[in-house]
Amino acid sequence: MTAAVHVGGAGENIVLLHGLGARWQIFTPIIASLEQHHRVHAFDLPGFGVQPSDPSLRPGTAGLADWVSAELQTRGILSPHIVGSSMGAGIALELAHRGIAGRVTAFAPIGFWNAAERRWCVGILSVLRTAAQALPRPLRAALRTRAGRALLLFPLFGRPAHVDPQAAIADLAALASCDGFGPARAAFATQRAVPAADGVPTTIVWGRRDMVLPARSQSLRARRVWGRAHHVLLDGCGHLPFSDDPERCVALILEQLPSAKGNPPLDKDTR
Repeated sequence: MTAAVHVGGAGENIVLLHGLGARWQIFTPIIASLEQHHRVHAFDLPGFGVQPSDPSLRPGTAGLADWVSAELQTRGILSPHIVGSSMGAGIALELAHRGIAGRVTAFAPIGFWNAAERRWCVGILSVLRTAAQALPRPLRAALRTRAGRALLLFPLFGRPAHVDPQAAIADLAALASCDGFGPARAAFATQRAVPAADGVPTTIVWGRRDMVLPARSQSLRARRVWGRAHHVLLDGCGHLPFSDDPERCVALILEQLPSAKGNPPLDKDTR
């Protein structure tokens, strides 16, 4: 049985947090590289992957941040570098705001949307989930082909045909079955941008081909709120850039940043 937590490597701690409907394995394309010099902890969040739901948690990113904080404390992980994707990126920013994260790399964080953009995000993921629930066999067959992956996965990836077929099949099965999807999706209605944590070195990354949380407007809002963060736009990458350009993602995570204190806002895209 697949574990709800992956731990490997040695060195300073890096924590990986996935997005809505996903599982820790979305980071597989970058984990081995990160583990060369770091201790990597990749979690299934409650109600996703194979991690059981926890009805006692507060809804949304606040409750999930509570869970991650407690998990880190139990494992003796202090001030880690937290890397998040989408909803996981929102959790990472929340943990920075609480003073729990020592550093953050946030890929396409939720919360920098307007109402229409939030509905669009929820709509795309909900359609994918419904299709995965209703048509599992045809989708599995389609995902085994390059053309099928290009057709089905283009909202999520900049290079969908390059995604590993078995990983895509398992990811859509996880999206179909996760019981945390509904409560987390409902909590998105009140999710706003997390206030900046200027004392925490932070990188916020968007793929230029992101169709779930389009970067054109949301990256600009992120710059206004997190003005001292390092902001990056990735050419050729979608909402989940880890298989689109794993080397670039690893480089951004491991990049040495100046202290967030006194780090001036960027006024140009960094590629």
